[in-house]
Amino acid sequence: MPIVAQSTETTDWVSRFADEVIEESERRAPGKPVVVASGLSPSGPIHLGNLREVMTPHLVADEIRRRGRQVRHLISWDDYDRYRKVPAGVAGVDESWAEHIGKPLTSVPAPKGSAHPNWAEHFKAAMIESLAELGVEFDGISQTAQYTSGVYREQILHAMRHRGDIDAILDQYRTKKAPAKKQQSQKPVDEAELEAAEGSGAAAEDDGSFGSAGYFPYKPYCGNCEKDLTTVTSYEDDTTELSYTCDACGFAETVRLSEYNRGKLVWKVDWPMRWAYEGVVFEPSGVDHSSPGSSFQVGGQIVGIFGGKQPIGPMYAFVGISGMAKMSSSRGGVPTPADALKIMEPQLLRWLYARRRPNQSFKIAFDQEIQRLYDEWDKLDAKVAGGTSQAFGSGGGSALPGDVAAHSRAVRTASGELPRTPRPMPYRTLASVADITAGHEDQALRILSELDPEQPLGSLDEVRPRFDKAEAWINTHVSADQRTIVRDEPDVALLKSLDEASQQSLRLLLDGLADHWSLDGLTHLVYGVPKVQAGFPADATPKELPAEIKTAQRSFFALLYHLLVGRDTGPRLPTLLLAVGQERVRRLLGE
Repeated sequence: MPIVAQSTETTDWVSRFADEVIEESERRAPGKPVVVASGLSPSGPIHLGNLREVMTPHLVADEIRRRGRQVRHLISWDDYDRYRKVPAGVAGVDESWAEHIGKPLTSVPAPKGSAHPNWAEHFKAAMIESLAELGVEFDGISQTAQYTSGVYREQILHAMRHRGDIDAILDQYRTKKAPAKKQQSQKPVDEAELEAAEGSGAAAEDDGSFGSAGYFPYKPYCGNCEKDLTTVTSYEDDTTELSYTCDACGFAETVRLSEYNRGKLVWKVDWPMRWAYEGVVFEPSGVDHSSPGSSFQVGGQIVGIFGGKQPIGPMYAFVGISGMAKMSSSRGGVPTPADALKIMEPQLLRWLYARRRPNQSFKIAFDQEIQRLYDEWDKLDAKVAGGTSQAFGSGGGSALPGDVAAHSRAVRTASGELPRTPRPMPYRTLASVADITAGHEDQALRILSELDPEQPLGSLDEVRPRFDKAEAWINTHVSADQRTIVRDEPDVALLKSLDEASQQSLRLLLDGLADHWSLDGLTHLVYGVPKVQAGFPADATPKELPAEIKTAQRSFFALLYHLLVGRDTGPRLPTLLLAVGQERVRRLLGE
């Protein structure tokens, strides 16, 4: 099938990569499905940094599907990796889990209270559920299943036969000085690579097993304690007899590697082996894998030993969280895709990954910034709805082509459009209403219905799931001292202390409430009162007004906040007034 080229006016980073991947796939395996890949280690909570490892190839794979091509997106679950450390902040886990360090992740018990059979399955399950909500289609491959069923047996034997060649490649980098400071990591790696990058001298553990018998790129898990603290003491290529001892428990045995399925290739050999075995054409890598001597660079040479080629793919940059430092799965306590999807719709999260090139870092907001991001998203959504785009079959309006492309990738996949909120009211408005009503759905429905009296809301289902996401954000990410608590009784002392001008401003507001009881009407009213007091029309534009009017508006707003919620600031006043209700507003303002 010929490559479908994108117009230069509509291409985005995803389309450009899709062009390259299709072309490369046709060179390597003409007529066969395109293979893209991701790798995830369920060593702990799989966080939003790891999600870039999935979203980058997903978006490329989805673009290839849109063009009518067959494509496989593999997610390799590195669940046969060693359990490196006890993550901090994981519920149901304490230091007693340290006894399992060195075992495969699938041999470690799940956190207390989990319904899953082991550690790896517990953390995989949450990610699989999130990927389904995000519309990510993939073929999952358990490395435990692959290794323990003997799928890679020939590859392991091949690596052992060519251990001298592998050792020679790795030796080019062993004498190089480790970087002074490890770059921020996004893709999980085994502990040895992390230590090597930090200059701890553990590179030999990452490269393979060294002993009096020489170098081996294979690590057995102990037949007694299940840990990988083993040393290969001898190996015979003809018979495949392998002897090892365990440094943890002292156990020793001799096995035939041609029949043995309890061990794995070390990381820097395992990864390129899989590239060759699966025929991977595209796989991104984090910055820690792309520096000199890192696994991606070294793997590019080792893959040839297995008769394969290194995938093409970008180095992807750091994903941050507003107000938080670098994410690490093994440290725990970091936001996961499931955490993000509790407070934002899948479309917004997809958009954050789609709109930035992989080498551009960005932040995901769990603080007040989420409201601005939603405003930006809604503005783009409105622009896209206003026109047509030849490339994606949906709106363009005044949006730039790259923005239209990112929007399209956020709202739909090749399989169809993602479920969306039928009536997507502004997130900040929904958050304010959820804050003020504190779980009383009847009150929330009343307020939201009054936002636009000409098109009243019939049910909260019309604003779901966005309303539920905004409510979750208010309840979990807004501190108690920032929550809105409406006064039960008027502030009599403050009302009595007001000067004549302040009293007049309140009277003007109260006189206009009934005729302006909608979101737009109240917005016009609260901004208009100070204008009218100063002798200007209520609809006068800022250009027609002196600078003092802004000062008067701020003073008026502060007075209303004090009388309604007892502090200087709060939710947008029109929303707050609707939430409090006319009768209560009149009482609190002294009528």
